[in-house]
Amino acid sequence: LPLKKKPRTFYSAEQLEELEKMFQEDHYPDNEKRRTIAAMVGVTPQRILVWFQNRRAKWRKLEKLSMKGNRTYPASSA
Repeated sequence: LPLKKKPRTFYSAEQLEELEKMFQEDHYPDNEKRRTIAAMVGVTPQRILVWFQNRRAKWRKLEKLSMKGNRTYPASSA
């Protein structure tokens, strides 16, 4: 039997603003903090967990890209 996927959660601009603010404070909120955020935003703690996982992945990707852009290549000495 195929697994039923949860329907995609769409966040309002206000919810995203709040989530981004929380992400700036802490990239790895604990269970209690996730419950608090979930209550504020109005979604389940599981959705908060997934949002933070996805946001951290995006953050790491952006970090990696910025490191690539900042790389300086030493001039070859001939």
